Amino acid sequence: MSGTPEPAEDCCLFDTHAHLHDPAFEPDRDAVLARARAAGVRRVLTVGTDPVTSRQALTLAERHPDVYAAVGIHPHDAAGADPDALAMIATLARAPRVVAIGEIGLDSFRTLSPPDAQRVALRAQLALARELGKPVLLHCRDAHAELLDVLAADGLGGASGVMHCFSGDVAVAERCLAVGLVISLAGPVTYPNARRLAEVARRVPLERLVIETDCPYLPPQPWRGRRNEPAHLLATATRVAELRGLQPTTVARQLTETACARLGVPRPW
Repeated sequence: MSGTPEPAEDCCLFDTHAHLHDPAFEPDRDAVLARARAAGVRRVLTVGTDPVTSRQALTLAERHPDVYAAVGIHPHDAAGADPDALAMIATLARAPRVVAIGEIGLDSFRTLSPPDAQRVALRAQLALARELGKPVLLHCRDAHAELLDVLAADGLGGASGVMHCFSGDVAVAERCLAVGLVISLAGPVTYPNARRLAEVARRVPLERLVIETDCPYLPPQPWRGRRNEPAHLLATATRVAELRGLQPTTVARQLTETACARLGVPRPW
């Protein structure tokens, strides 16, 4: 990518996975949100990873009308997903500003929690999502086959799901689509050597794609090595548009339409 794109006047973006409550944003969170709005980001979903950060996510969402929350226990923290922790997530999940259960899933790359604990926490939170009819935000590293097998076996019920920060290839993406998920692309799709992700961005139906920052992590190419933030989402949308040969505003509107529909969030237009 060459330079930083400028938002069109009718640009309308939804950052479907951020961690705005992270301490990295403590010094300038209000300025970060102001920059996001100036860049055309009209909706942000801030995502918890354990009971403490899930509560922080909800508190932030209750303060800002364009910010929503997701609550859940990340696979890295699954060893702590005891009945009390799961009960706290279930309580938080019933708040009106909580629109999804996540970040949940499986991680065989770092295995900071035992695999058995990850599976138990995942299944418990999938059951909660089905009970509440709320979508799930799925974290997956080096565990796509197992995670998709769990989803195929357990099902999402009336809920839906987002494969957060997708890192697989087209074949994995097709399996995700088959179980009812949408694919979320993050900053790595802008990296020059991200050939597999570029092909996913081209091949997955546009109406089954959403985008995210995962901030403060995974900044797009122009900001690599620095803190990521929602305003940078425009670079990811622009790259997806380039890969598909479409106008950025067309792509942005469809991505936001899909995100709002999947997450049960009012459209910003």
